[in-house]
Amino acid sequence: MDAINHLRQFRIGEYAIFDLTVSFLGMYLLAPLLSRLFRKTGLEIPKVNWLYLTLPIGIITHVVIGSRTPMAVNFLNPHDYYIFKIVIVGLCVLGLRNIRKIS
Repeated sequence: MDAINHLRQFRIGEYAIFDLTVSFLGMYLLAPLLSRLFRKTGLEIPKVNWLYLTLPIGIITHVVIGSRTPMAVNFLNPHDYYIFKIVIVGLCVLGLRNIRKIS
């Protein structure tokens, strides 16, 4: 068994803890760069907002590229996972809340 598969076997429900941790760590490391890039376009996005937007951006990305991950499939399921959907929408609201247009 390789190391990645070993790390991905630890789960919270259907979701691998390793994948979630790497996603948030990657966004934490990219947040200063992303904030600087968006500042050049006239938007001020605080670094903490990028952490709130990590899961929604991940779901959107997987849906657009057609990758069937458990989180994307659960979000698109119209008959179940309502609490999960509320959490994702809440993260979107928190992530979009303090975005300002700068002059």
